[in-house]
Amino acid sequence: MSMTFEAGSSVTLLFHFWDVQGPAGMVLSVFVVLLLTVFYELLKVWRVWLGKRPSPFQSSDCRGSSTALASSLSVSSLAPMEQTAPTLSPTNRWLLRGIQTALHILQVTLGYMLMLCVMSYNTWIFLGVILGSVLGYFIGFPLLGQI
Repeated sequence: MSMTFEAGSSVTLLFHFWDVQGPAGMVLSVFVVLLLTVFYELLKVWRVWLGKRPSPFQSSDCRGSSTALASSLSVSSLAPMEQTAPTLSPTNRWLLRGIQTALHILQVTLGYMLMLCVMSYNTWIFLGVILGSVLGYFIGFPLLGQI
């Protein structure tokens, strides 16, 4: 196996059955790798979105009451305001943690698979991973602003 990048159209990616021979197979493989990389980037955004949801471990203290007190003109509003954080039932809490764990496992596995694709040292596969990362970030970055 060559340890330098080459632009050939024959390469074996990840498994023996993913043996690329010819330009048509290379175009299809680059497209699949590009889509996997876009999915990887969107998976990162989804994990951030799940992490930004109200945490089931937050206490229900008086967060936000100082801004309410500062903007209030009434003396009667000087009493601390009760603001309770939404709490999840124990079943939902474990379900959320399970989903976050499964997404983390999927993200790590997919990341290592993409790394192994790049380590095939094929220029076209490498460019597919780079373009997929750019496209996934281009799609996912505006979604982070909406979270």
